[in-house]
Amino acid sequence: MDDIQLIGVRTPEFRKIFDRIKVATRLSSELSAFCMDETESIQKAFEELIGKPVGDRFTLIPPFYADYGLNITVGQAVFIGCGCLFTGFGAIKIADEVMIAPKVNLITAGHPVEPDKRREYITVEPITIETNVWIGTGATILPGVNIGADAVVAAGAVVTHDVPPATLVAGVPARVIRNL
Repeated sequence: MDDIQLIGVRTPEFRKIFDRIKVATRLSSELSAFCMDETESIQKAFEELIGKPVGDRFTLIPPFYADYGLNITVGQAVFIGCGCLFTGFGAIKIADEVMIAPKVNLITAGHPVEPDKRREYITVEPITIETNVWIGTGATILPGVNIGADAVVAAGAVVTHDVPPATLVAGVPARVIRNL
């Protein structure tokens, strides 16, 4: 969690972020209007949202929501299930062969816990998902988390800390259940 960034909400920097949020929410709505069999249109719309190409064998089942988009990087053979939410302006790096089940939340932004700073600042930390990770339905990955290669995040888990490679984590907050 050394990568934490603090952004003032009444700054020119945040104004640029807010302008991008308006674009990204429109692009998310357009992407979400496609049917599952419109794979080329889905891929093209997702690439427009994130501002870069996606890897080979990319699959996304709409609807999908992102409030920034340009922070998302996707590797080869990535699957993203329906109803996922990728929010915040911190980097979201998804490596090759990652499977993300429906209704998964990847959250890279928050607010300081100090009462006098909550409305003045947004905190931002990246999320990294390494190769061959499976994230189960309804899991939430919080800011600053790294999920190690070959790990599994159980359905409904709330991941608040890094996940070691080749482990199964579950619960709220998520904890290691076993090695794989």
